Amino acid sequence: MSHTLEVKLLGKEYRVACAPAERDALLAAVAFLDGRLKETGEKTKGNSERLAVMAALNLAHELLAAKNTPEHMAAALESESIQRRIDFIEAKLDESLAQHEQLF
Repeated sequence: MSHTLEVKLLGKEYRVACAPAERDALLAAVAFLDGRLKETGEKTKGNSERLAVMAALNLAHELLAAKNTPEHMAAALESESIQRRIDFIEAKLDESLAQHEQLF
């Protein structure tokens, strides 16, 4: 069953699909985005479409900058290190199993 939620961005109403479990997260995202749109509107002249594009560009820039922080990069390197160790263990297990299969 499809659930929808009425939300407002810059005073304009939108109906969006939303699972009941995601309602609070969506409302938080709407409040955040509405604030960013209003903030962008104070700095940028133009229509709603231009405000939306400028806010989206600013958010995308912030997201990409956050992904390049030392903390995020360290987590990515740790993940790669863990994956290499898993791959090494899998290779050793495969090698050991192959040797045992020859015994039977």
